Amino acid sequence: MLLIPVVAAETVVTCIVDTVQRLSCDTGVISVQEAFYGRADTDTCTEGRPQSQVANTKCSQDGTAEVLKRRCDGRRVCEVSVNVFGTPDPCVGTFKYLRTSFTCLPAIHHMTCEHSLAHLQCDQGLIISVYGATYGRHDQSTCAYRRPATETLNTDCSLPSTSVVSESCNGKNSCIITVSNSVFGDPCHGTFKYLEVAYICEYPSTNLEESL
Repeated sequence: MLLIPVVAAETVVTCIVDTVQRLSCDTGVISVQEAFYGRADTDTCTEGRPQSQVANTKCSQDGTAEVLKRRCDGRRVCEVSVNVFGTPDPCVGTFKYLRTSFTCLPAIHHMTCEHSLAHLQCDQGLIISVYGATYGRHDQSTCAYRRPATETLNTDCSLPSTSVVSESCNGKNSCIITVSNSVFGDPCHGTFKYLEVAYICEYPSTNLEESL
């Protein structure tokens, strides 16, 4: 197996409602470790807020980490609207914040436009292990060349596709996937989409390792 070095986690806190939290990796891809939406202390995001709005420190929303993982794991850059959380409101009248801890895993990041072929490749003797994949659109610039604005406007379009790519590529030295709605489904009709894949190249497990 390929040993992945331990990477220090980075924490991002977003206080302002009606904004986005941005996670990014200069190298590698995002791996969300923890995520919290609510209030756990009387110090974070309290500036200009009355005491009554920060007194409740036992306020949290279930499922926050799962939402962040689903939207961000395996991507190089991820923006999530804070408005995604708070329904239902875990504590009415309390001023809440979104706090996310994540690491950057040293994976290969690959993007392919719709109606094209995605080529995943490892060096000789290594095999593919898919970490994460999504099909959709998260910004207006990727795969936008000569596309009408109406086809790149929707940036809240995403379909988790890890299982599809894993079934086609895991354990192989290389693989080719057709990037199309017929393969992945259509998460947003009328939007020109792309496939985003994060994977690592590892040594095949030996029979001895598998028996341990």
